[in-house]
Amino acid sequence: MKLQVFTDGGSRGNPGPAASGAVLKTQDGKTVAEIAKYLGVTTNNQAEYMAAIIGLEKAVELGAQGVELFMDSELVVKQLKGEYKVKNHEIAKRFLEIKNLLTKFKSVKVAHVRREQNAHADTLVNKCLDENWH
Repeated sequence: MKLQVFTDGGSRGNPGPAASGAVLKTQDGKTVAEIAKYLGVTTNNQAEYMAAIIGLEKAVELGAQGVELFMDSELVVKQLKGEYKVKNHEIAKRFLEIKNLLTKFKSVKVAHVRREQNAHADTLVNKCLDENWH
């Protein structure tokens, strides 16, 4: 089984209260999981990376053989593809977590999507922030 993993992260302020969200879908577009996680105060980039981690962990848990990871953060996508270097030490830890998770799949695709194609994951992030941010 191959899953499409749409992820988004956001912070209100940078750094600020942050959350990550992931939506997992089958190849025919059926949603099989939705995850949102409040992260406390962190940066937008940390939230984007954590979104990918929670989405990929769920894909492993669901037994996916392949994943297509879709993110609207062009920076993170280019870092994961090796086009940009990861310079921040804390981000480098998350980067390695993602790389290790990706080894658990037989096939992997990482792609940038426009924000409007990632609205479901974005909605999860904002709902989570609204519920946890005081």
